[in-house]
Amino acid sequence: MNDDRPAGQGSWLRRLVESLSGEPRDIEQLSDVLADAKDRGLIEADVLSMMEGVLQVSAIQVRDVMVPRAQMVVVQREDPPEKILPAVIESGHSRFPVVGEDRDEVVGILLAKDLLRYFAEDSAASFDIRECLRPAVFIPESKRLNVLLREFRNSHNHMAIVVDEYGGVSGLLTIEDVLEQIVGDIGDEYDVDEVEGIHKEAERTFAVPALTRIEEFNDVFDTRFSDEDADTIGGLVLHELGRMPRRGEAVELGGLELKVLRADRRRIETLRVTTPRDIDLKRAE
Repeated sequence: MNDDRPAGQGSWLRRLVESLSGEPRDIEQLSDVLADAKDRGLIEADVLSMMEGVLQVSAIQVRDVMVPRAQMVVVQREDPPEKILPAVIESGHSRFPVVGEDRDEVVGILLAKDLLRYFAEDSAASFDIRECLRPAVFIPESKRLNVLLREFRNSHNHMAIVVDEYGGVSGLLTIEDVLEQIVGDIGDEYDVDEVEGIHKEAERTFAVPALTRIEEFNDVFDTRFSDEDADTIGGLVLHELGRMPRRGEAVELGGLELKVLRADRRRIETLRVTTPRDIDLKRAE
């Protein structure tokens, strides 16, 4: 019986295999074959991107993609729930390493839902964090991501604490971090889309791309920031803090509050600027 289905339908994988001329000898050759298959319309660009991610993930080590120690949002074991809750809400995370005297002493993992349950049941006064702790998983910096992903799947854990060769905590990694190496950035309801140009969110509140030139920022917000140490407003925030900030972290400069809305491990993407008085952007332009 003839197969009358259009060429664009059917198993792209079967058609890909049939199109191979010889067997690829290494990852680079296989990548070339996949790129050629995309050029010939056998697979879509997003499929190619994911397949390349799968091929590369076995070569990536935990240390290459982990959240560094300085950017970890942690909970102190001795803190009362009234102090823990604001950090949970501000960060938007669902899991938090719980530490003792310092960040090298990770005693467990706190799930936000376990904390919120106490507030929902109006029993925050009886909250004992030790009763809520989940075991922490520790992994070496050198572990390959494909191995870690398999372990995540088998153990149903979603977070691992990364330790260096001396046993000190050097960062953490979540299952989302690993999957993003394959499928790209995974957004959630707490993520803010990267903005183009300065725009007003509410009275006295503005979303500003971190790459906005300081000269342009000064013109809009009537500030006098120097561009001697940084060219962009995001660079100025980095210079002021002396480190990469985490999402939700804020700094006050020149009477303005600059809060990080969107950032990855390498750069700030979007800031929320709160001014002491309202500004007419049209007039500023």
